Amino acid sequence: MQNAYLNDTVMAAGCLKGQPGAQKALYDTYSAKMMAVCYRYANNKADAEDMLQESFIRVFQQIHQYSGKGSLEGWIRKVVVHTSINYLKKNKKFREYLDIVAIGELLVKEEKITAYIHSKQIIECIRLLPIGYKTVLNLFAIEGYSHKEIAGMLDIEESTSRSQYLRAKNMLEKILLRNGVMAKEENKQRS
Repeated sequence: MQNAYLNDTVMAAGCLKGQPGAQKALYDTYSAKMMAVCYRYANNKADAEDMLQESFIRVFQQIHQYSGKGSLEGWIRKVVVHTSINYLKKNKKFREYLDIVAIGELLVKEEKITAYIHSKQIIECIRLLPIGYKTVLNLFAIEGYSHKEIAGMLDIEESTSRSQYLRAKNMLEKILLRNGVMAKEENKQRS
């Protein structure tokens, strides 16, 4: 049987009407991608699953706010990011790690990590960061939020967001080097 909800407009309209088939189609279409987003913020699979579940509840509750302008996936992603941040704040998982001091010092580089590194390896290395660092790094470098926006989302100062991002980059560089994801020669070339 062919799915009647093959495009975003039809899925969104069906969800707006509370149609279970449309909700299932939307979930089936986007849950794997959004689980990857949740997993970047979570400490473990169970937290990521909770974030995902809360996110889709919000998506279905707030689908009336989707205007049809822009991609449905992008709108869902924003809901997922905000829900994940709220989950961390609600469970006090963000604040307890926010002020961790970076171990050692490395020069901060503004260059992007070279393209040869596989994204899965990078994501796994990012997951090793303390949750405060990981959250700010994800929001700034991956999601594209400004430090001002991040400060508002996390109830922190803009300068705290900037310092957490710089510390996260330093620590991530060490993790990448330690795990052999980034070669020492590449690091020397970046200096």
